[in-house]
Amino acid sequence: MQSAESENKYGKETGNMKKSIKETVREAVQPTINELGYDIWDITYSKVGADYHLEITIDSEAGINIEDCEKVHRAIDPILDECDPIEGFYYLDVSSPGVERELRTEMHISRSIGEKVRAKLFAQKDGKRVITGILSAFEDGKITITEPDGEVVLTQSEISKLTTVFFED
Repeated sequence: MQSAESENKYGKETGNMKKSIKETVREAVQPTINELGYDIWDITYSKVGADYHLEITIDSEAGINIEDCEKVHRAIDPILDECDPIEGFYYLDVSSPGVERELRTEMHISRSIGEKVRAKLFAQKDGKRVITGILSAFEDGKITITEPDGEVVLTQSEISKLTTVFFED
């Protein structure tokens, strides 16, 4: 029997200092996902209608298709059953981040250098509320987007939403 402050082999603490569901799930499934040749793009746990969903978004340099999602789902389902990071019933969803993806973390931004992006700003900068161009640099928390008429340097705190652009409006 484990004490109140112990951890199982996946790192889920059972005492007062619980890890988040996302952290526990990441620790449990990341090695398997990486061994299969994929990376974790994101993990979300949310209520959709009356149901709870654990969504693990995967990516790879070659892209992701439905077979990749099924392969990962089959591989991690027993791991999640064993480590049991969520009390109660939930649906496990494995998906691709898509071609137009939101860039929320430093990893997302760093991996998207050279891609076309759209930054929606909290407030106007140089008379613009939306800046679209090539993500040309990300350094010290500053994002550089190259537009046809020059570079715009933004801090992450100025951006309400940053996404890659595949389809033009």
